[in-house]
Amino acid sequence: MIDAVLAGPAGPWIAILALALVTYLCRASGVVLMSRVRLTPRVERGLRALPGSIVVATALPTGLSAGLPGLLGLVTAAGVMALTRFELAAVLAGMGVVAAGRAMGL
Repeated sequence: MIDAVLAGPAGPWIAILALALVTYLCRASGVVLMSRVRLTPRVERGLRALPGSIVVATALPTGLSAGLPGLLGLVTAAGVMALTRFELAAVLAGMGVVAAGRAMGL
């Protein structure tokens, strides 16, 4: 029954609305939970480190699975980010190295 509804013309809209609802609930639950947490210096340090650790947790496996071009792209992006502190430049440099490596057959 559900398969027939999701396969129909309303399926994509139902999926989008369901994903939007889940996203909202995740964000709202974070706000509710964090309103009950005392912000000690240790908790603040952890929260400041969270965005970087999320990027590493998502980018590292992807880069490593891309072989040598992916690894070189990660190293390049990390180096550019360390030098410039400009995320867009780091992403573009990393992607450029991956594209060049793949074009060279690496």
